[in-house]
Amino acid sequence: MAKKYHLLVIGAGSGGLVSAAGAAGLGLKVALIEKNKMGGDCLNTGCVPSKSIIRTAKVAHDARTASRFGLNDMSPIVDLGQILASVRDTQAVIEPHDSVERFESLGVDVYQGTYQFINQHQVSDGETVLQAKRFVIATGAAPFIPPIKGLSEIPYLSSDTVWNLTALPKRLVVLGGGPIGSELAQVFARLGSQVTLVERSSQLLSREDPEVSGLMAEQFNAEGIDLMTGWSAEEVSGAVANYQVRVSNEAGESKEIPFDQILVAVGRAPHVNHLGLDKIGVAYTRRGISVDAYLRSSQKHIYACGDVAGPYQFTHTADFQARLILRNAFFPGKSKIDYRVVPWCTFTDPEVARVGLNETEANKQGIPYDVFRYELKDLDRAICEREREGFIKVLTKPKGDQLLGAMIVGAHAGDVVHELVLAMQAGIGLKQIAATIHIYPTLAEACKRIADTYQRSRLTTRSKQWLQRYFTWRFG
Repeated sequence: MAKKYHLLVIGAGSGGLVSAAGAAGLGLKVALIEKNKMGGDCLNTGCVPSKSIIRTAKVAHDARTASRFGLNDMSPIVDLGQILASVRDTQAVIEPHDSVERFESLGVDVYQGTYQFINQHQVSDGETVLQAKRFVIATGAAPFIPPIKGLSEIPYLSSDTVWNLTALPKRLVVLGGGPIGSELAQVFARLGSQVTLVERSSQLLSREDPEVSGLMAEQFNAEGIDLMTGWSAEEVSGAVANYQVRVSNEAGESKEIPFDQILVAVGRAPHVNHLGLDKIGVAYTRRGISVDAYLRSSQKHIYACGDVAGPYQFTHTADFQARLILRNAFFPGKSKIDYRVVPWCTFTDPEVARVGLNETEANKQGIPYDVFRYELKDLDRAICEREREGFIKVLTKPKGDQLLGAMIVGAHAGDVVHELVLAMQAGIGLKQIAATIHIYPTLAEACKRIADTYQRSRLTTRSKQWLQRYFTWRFG
């Protein structure tokens, strides 16, 4: 006899947890299935551990460069086992928020195991059958491992398994210069590893404007990271303590890079297998489950969100999608997903935060824009913090103050950018930001400074001449 529910959620990451908690809060009968750990990638192998170790690495970096603050430079003793224990302590603080106990206290029935669809309204683990009127698939994604010759024959690392290290690698090769690869490359370099980062694209963080990537490349080079953009890994060979990876570029050059550990960070693949999607007619590709503007799959009672659906693989977009699904699944009317204002941040040092269009995308799409830029080296709080690297740049509609996009490269950029995110979402222009009082001295003043830059741009030579004549007439 099948157990019946109004909503059945598969996957207990961000999207699944929000879906289950929200539906239970509405008084619906909800089941939640998770085959691994509650909390998904974010808690266990992604956001939480990575940001925890990034903080530790920054402390080590600040200690080594303490003369910037009027102190003596120090050489901290790095014990990776102790660091990762601290990371696990941090996870343990957050873990109860995502626990089985908490969700059961909310009225959610939690099932742990591997379940597949046996028909369009039922799933089973071979013993228990669960039935629901509507489903949310939020099974996430896993690191994509490219078919590099010899790679599968060695104990390579990924963003899932790097947390199992017991000692700091002396020589670390990182494959991939996207957000995950860049963050972890800088972390291990700051902790003391000799790091080589290999990225087949011609620039680091290839989704960002070249000036952003260029600034980060300079930072990485200054920190001793051997940055190899425009190179691709071809083959891994050797034995323990004598591994090497052969890389090549478009010019036909080839190099052998020795390493002790290799970290693969070239992207993530959605979890779509072993769900029985084929037998119930749910369409999917290698990019994940295909959904419409209402986040419905090809079976309209089955929704999908988070990394398994895309197009963005961020915890906050999974949360955003889950909330829309609840609205569409259980209330009259339908709301389309709107990705116009999606912020994200790469938590390198300096951080790289963005929302909306950058110049590369605007030019590619033929969208006209005006651009305004402000250097953080002139911001008083950045000077006080000894964190002057970076800039803020915004794109506006031509001859207007409405934002098309914004990016910040700098300390705490992921926090500062939210004023511009809200401005885009609410249709607030730069004139209103310029007229808003900001606390001095804060990094948030960068938003006011860029708004002031826009305001000054409106004073043309002719308008300045008119004002001079007016003031001369009015005040003598």
